[in-house]
This record gives sequence, C-alpha cells and structure tokens, in this order.
Amino acid sequence: MSPADSGTVLKRERVRSHILEIIESRETGDPIPSERALCADLGVSRPTLRAAVDELVAAGLLVREHGRGMFVAPEKITQELLGDAHAMKAPLAEGTWSSRVIESTRIQAGARIGRKLHISPGAEILYVARLCLVDGSPIAIEHLHFPASQISELTEQELESGDLYEHLRAHHGVHVFEAVQSIEPTVVNADEAELLDVPELSPALLFERLTTDTGSTPVEYVHSVYRGDRYRIVSRLTLGRQPGEAGQTTSDGHHPGFPIGEFSRGESVSTTTIGDVHAG
Repeated sequence: MSPADSGTVLKRERVRSHILEIIESRETGDPIPSERALCADLGVSRPTLRAAVDELVAAGLLVREHGRGMFVAPEKITQELLGDAHAMKAPLAEGTWSSRVIESTRIQAGARIGRKLHISPGAEILYVARLCLVDGSPIAIEHLHFPASQISELTEQELESGDLYEHLRAHHGVHVFEAVQSIEPTVVNADEAELLDVPELSPALLFERLTTDTGSTPVEYVHSVYRGDRYRIVSRLTLGRQPGEAGQTTSDGHHPGFPIGEFSRGESVSTTTIGDVHAG
C-alpha cells in the first residue's frame, strides 16, 4: 500500500502518538515496554512498530540498549526565541506554497492529543494530513488536529487553497490569536521519505505548534516534518542594548551559537526569524 493511500498515514500517526505518550509519562532512563508488548497493545506488525521506534531513537527521544531494551532519553535543552515585546516575528518563507490533502477523518483524540487540546481523550477531533509543496515540489508533511466541537469539518478547498486561519475565521467562527511552536532536528522514515522524495533517514526539521484563540482556548495542534535539504531557519539577532538603555537582570543561561558566558551579564538578544526555502 502506498503511504498516500487512505488509512496508512493515520495508522503510522497512532503508533507514533502511543509511544510518545509513554515517553512523556515517564522519566529519563525509565524503560518502555518491549517491542513484542507494544505490537500486542497496538495490533501492528513488528516491522511497523520497529520503524516508529527507529524514528524516535534517531530523533533522540528513545535510547536502545542491546540486550536490555528501550529507555527514555535525556531531555533536550530548550532555548526560547523572543522578539520585541516577547513576540517573535515570522516573515513569510520564499517560494509559491500550495498543499495537497493526503487524509482527512474524524477520530477520538486519545490521551496525548487530548492533553494538548485540553479535551477528553474520548472527544472527537478532526485529523488532517497534508503534503506541502513549494513551486510544485514537496517540502513538508503536516499533521493537523482540531477539536471537532469547534471545527467539525474542513473542505478540501479550505485545506488546499488560501489562508487556513482566514478560512477558520470566516467560515467557522474561530479566531486564532497566539501559537507556541518548537523546532528540532529529526530524520524521515520510509513513508515520509517517499512522500517528500528524499532518501530514508534524511535529515529534517520537526515543527510542533499549539494554536489558541482569543479566549486562550486551544483550537489546533500540529506537528510537521520539513525537508532538511530544502528548508532552514534564519534568525536575525539584536545583541545587547542601545547606549543609555538600562540593563536587565543577570542570567546564567546560554544562547546557542555564542561562547558560554558571553551574555551572562543579562543583556537581551531579540530575534527576527524567517523560513528560507533552498532552490531545488
């Protein structure tokens, strides 16, 4: 079955979500169930389960020890990017962007997505997988999750043309206001590689975003995989302060890319971030 066939993407997403739920519920160094136990719980084959585990090992979320099993990896260091007034500016990326729906269905949220969207695990969500293209070439795979109580259906036209958030405002009465997004390195699995037209285990960027409305209610949880050979993030940093400006409270934190202690005196680093699509 091709990864573009109905059901395949959702099946892979459920396996990934189940293992991530286990990881998030345990501490660094804790073991997770064996592959045999996970296959029985999820009703999937060993190759399907192993592909998901390999992906999470490569992403640094699991550690596999020969003869002992699998364990939760140490937590990653987090660096928040802040711009003026604590809002990061995000100019539009280059190229002509379009998208194609791979799958769209209503399912139960489950424990992990339910926590993300602040809804019951048994509540229905609208799940959408879509392939993003730039100038006709695949650049990313997006997995979108919307509470069905707020957004029960999105048409193919809404998902593939125009500004999705504008469609949400105009046709569904949902006014998005704020989003928290993380970015980290990962690699693509076999199905993602086929959709993105890259070799398996190619480097990629994993984006996770939680979007809230004007009432601070979660309305969308998204995780996306972007091709590492075609996309990069460029940040413009403003270092220190203008002459005459007052200093900030001293911090012992570290700014990646700069010598340790370079900004320990507490000076600010403001950023402007842009997505940069490489020509193929």
